[in-house]
Amino acid sequence: MLGLNGGMLLILILCIITACVFEFINGFHDTANAVATVIYTNSMKPVQAVIFSGIGNFIGVFIGIAVAMAIVNLLPLALLLDQNVAHSTAMIMALLLTAILWNLGTWYLGIPCSSSHTLFGSIFGVGIAFGLISETGVIALNMQKVKDVLLSLLISPIIGFGLTMATVIFMKKKIKIKKLFTNPVRKRPPPFWIRLTMILTCASVSIFHGSNDGQKGIGLVMIILIALVPVQFSVNNSKKPEVLLVQVNNIEKVISGIDQKNVSSQNKVSLILIQEKIDTMKAILSGQVEFKNLRKEDHFEIRKDILLLSGEINSLLFNQSDFPVLVISAKDKGVLKHSLKEARGFTEYAPWWVVLMISISLGLGTMIGWKRIVVTVGEKIGKEKLNYAQGASSNFITAITIGLSTWLGLPVSTTHVLSSGVAGSMVATHGIKNLRMKTVKNIMIAWLVTIPVTIIVAGSLFLLFRTIF
Repeated sequence: MLGLNGGMLLILILCIITACVFEFINGFHDTANAVATVIYTNSMKPVQAVIFSGIGNFIGVFIGIAVAMAIVNLLPLALLLDQNVAHSTAMIMALLLTAILWNLGTWYLGIPCSSSHTLFGSIFGVGIAFGLISETGVIALNMQKVKDVLLSLLISPIIGFGLTMATVIFMKKKIKIKKLFTNPVRKRPPPFWIRLTMILTCASVSIFHGSNDGQKGIGLVMIILIALVPVQFSVNNSKKPEVLLVQVNNIEKVISGIDQKNVSSQNKVSLILIQEKIDTMKAILSGQVEFKNLRKEDHFEIRKDILLLSGEINSLLFNQSDFPVLVISAKDKGVLKHSLKEARGFTEYAPWWVVLMISISLGLGTMIGWKRIVVTVGEKIGKEKLNYAQGASSNFITAITIGLSTWLGLPVSTTHVLSSGVAGSMVATHGIKNLRMKTVKNIMIAWLVTIPVTIIVAGSLFLLFRTIF
């Protein structure tokens, strides 16, 4: 099966099961934030809410794979396509075990810690450890992707805090319905229109949580498949080589037509490198009708060349900093953008069964273990209990922030955005003094230490497993 012997097939299955366990834990760890406000305001009963949210998360996972590919592209090809199976297994197990252990620990303590931070810290740790033992000594991480991820994780809680605070202040000034700003009465549901608002905002957070956090699980599984079964999954074998060859030829026509008389020496080097990769891909793809007919090393080469082409051309033509710049028509730029997008479709993909498997894991996980986080969000962030306006505003801003991040292909933390939103809503009501600083301090400490701790743990486990395996 998949060209693997019995031992390797068992390792693959165990790794995939472990990835599903991570996503299951992500469900009851992070998604508790999605149901916190709707449960705490008595808008839905707990069992109804978690099932409702689980369905929303299941649906959300099917919204694109941009975030999943951002996860995959954090690690360089040198690590993903390490042909030593033991090394690949060490990488995967270090990632997964670190993420699972930290998530379980913070959930047990009732701290709304980010599964996203946990996963990224684990990936960073493995990349750094790989760099320490490699011949070059260079940290094995896609640093541009690392910067994008860290920036999105830093900005999103600030947006959640600021926009939620502004929304509550606006509502207090413009909406004169006192009921909206009252605290929930124990076991008594709110008026119908408030209840409907809470349910709709819960649904939006759940769906967008699935679209962002669920895709992280897809990215994890794709890392596993590319590392352990690269011939079948390093490129999308369901597509035809001739289709990719057409896009490569289109790119070559544009590149070869660029006037290089006034081009900087650095850009000339990039153009030469692009042409070399085009020539390599043409040599591999010419006359081929199925990817499965390619040699094992050719699968590696095609994936590497597509990613390199995409990075070089985007840097060269769409983010120019060197002068004199390249002269290229709007029409040719359009051709390049289209051809690059089509070419990336051969590496940026996920099989339907991976998406379905992760969506089920996330949806089921949502239905378990919600209570610890709900109590923290509803009662322990602010000194007053969460009212209807605060709950609805926090959910609304969280959904918008996560939805926009998913559209941009940026992974963010549902936990951070919603917790920050709740804090912002409390400040909007009675100022900074309305926050329970002990809880806020614990959450911030967890936020700050998660990445450093998981970097150290994942890196150490990676080095240990490489030695053992």
